[in-house]
Amino acid sequence: MHLPSAIPRPSIYYNYQVFNPWLPTENGPQEKKKVVIVGAGPAGMVTALELARHGVASVVLASELQFSQGSRAIVFTRRSMEILQQVGVAHRITENGLPWHCGNSIYRGQKVFRMETPLDPDDRFFPMINIQQQYLEEYLHDACAANSLIDFRWGNKLVRAEQPAGVVIAHVDTSAGSYQIETEWLVAADGGRSEIRSNMNLKLEGASFESIFVIADIRIDLPFPTERLAFFDPDWNRGNTILMHKEPHGIWRVDYQLPPGETPEEALQPESLQQRIDAQLKMIGFEGTSWEMDWSSVYSARTLTLPDYVHDRIVFTGDAAHLLPIFGVRGANTAFQDAQSLGWHLAYVLKDIAPGKLMANHSQERVGAAREIITEAGKSTRFMAPPSRGFRLLRDAVLSLSLTEEFVRPLYHWRTSRPHAYKHSALNSTSDDNSLFTDGPSLGAPPQNVQFQKNDFLLDHLGGGFDLVYVTQTQSIPYELLQTVEAAKNRGFPLKLIAISDSDAKVLGADKTLFDPQHRFQLRYAVPLGGAYLFRPDQHVCARWLHVDALRLLSSLQLVEMH
Repeated sequence: MHLPSAIPRPSIYYNYQVFNPWLPTENGPQEKKKVVIVGAGPAGMVTALELARHGVASVVLASELQFSQGSRAIVFTRRSMEILQQVGVAHRITENGLPWHCGNSIYRGQKVFRMETPLDPDDRFFPMINIQQQYLEEYLHDACAANSLIDFRWGNKLVRAEQPAGVVIAHVDTSAGSYQIETEWLVAADGGRSEIRSNMNLKLEGASFESIFVIADIRIDLPFPTERLAFFDPDWNRGNTILMHKEPHGIWRVDYQLPPGETPEEALQPESLQQRIDAQLKMIGFEGTSWEMDWSSVYSARTLTLPDYVHDRIVFTGDAAHLLPIFGVRGANTAFQDAQSLGWHLAYVLKDIAPGKLMANHSQERVGAAREIITEAGKSTRFMAPPSRGFRLLRDAVLSLSLTEEFVRPLYHWRTSRPHAYKHSALNSTSDDNSLFTDGPSLGAPPQNVQFQKNDFLLDHLGGGFDLVYVTQTQSIPYELLQTVEAAKNRGFPLKLIAISDSDAKVLGADKTLFDPQHRFQLRYAVPLGGAYLFRPDQHVCARWLHVDALRLLSSLQLVEMH
């Protein structure tokens, strides 16, 4: 019998709510479900919301009765905010988070590198925004609770899953006994220690680093802006690295690397935490300043992924699918991209828009993304926490030279998480003009936002289906092109035609007309009049034409329907 704690988690800034469990004794017999999602963290909830956006119902199993403890993931990228806008929670993060775009690397008291991510007026969101994970989970849960397609079940723990032909049978335990659910698909979003992955004896591929870091969230009043601070080889922690981030409600995150041989248990002793945090405050000029501990934990850097995320009708996502180092804010931000991709791929299979093999495309694309991230994150990790004497000698040489030599300082760059470009996707058009473009996002690339008018952006109008964005000065869509779009719609393919025009008059035949008097879309996408971009439901580019015609559009749409 599963008995999750009903005692609210301790926190000095967040008021934890304990939710009532969903109990089989209080609910009727279970009908077969479309999707069961195991795990109620960010990956699981964004997957549920994405599925609902495509009209697919799901059950979310949360083994606990409250949100996760501690701040955990706190830095969310612009692309993550664009994804979270799609599921309806970005505005709450913007209202309550701390945006930023600069990071500083400090060696022996000297600022040796400053990373500045430009702010483009065409982007709705800042490059980064800080907010504790409990708030993100609260906002996502509120959105789930308000959606009639999402059945959210607190206090429900998956015990095991079986896969007879064509279905998954989930065995679930609660405080009132166990029950079974039969589902067409099961999504394993149960985190880095995924029991589903372990029970299936699936092995992650990659490397784990020996260095251990402590995370400590403290409440303290420090007069610093919201910028990332990285300290290399400080006097009180020689040879190691310290990171600091500002969070809402007067909380600061301090991450510091432990010396070799010290155990996590030793590092989390109150006297050890006190000594190290006091030493860090002294180093930055705030010796004796009072502070209060909220939460502490430890982590080690790992660059691991499953080689395949789809196993019959069980799909892995987020940390259950891969384990990535936090350097470059890759954990939750990658999970959002996983969930966005999984949502539309799975929905299209369930709705018979595309055959089941479309799920193989999801796996190939997201495994490719994880491996790209692992390559990039490995570089950052080896600089932050050198895994061998050779890497340490090289890193120390860079540190020393950076005091006087400008050319080595960009090596401090932390390679911030960026959305993966699906360059080799099977869904990319083979009959477009991609090779003829001189600029703009290419095949498989994530979108670039465009501001048309105040508070009106391109990405406000994309997503949920395929979007053909057509640039025109005429008042109507060419007949053959319009016929192809209408034919696709009539056979159930989710396609929307958006006209971009410098006239504020509606373009006849278009589902929507966007007024672009300054030709900002044409400039950012390097597309002439009569040209077009075709965006997938996750807003990535899958075709682009300098001059679009009906035959080549049809060929591009059929790639999805065939896969």
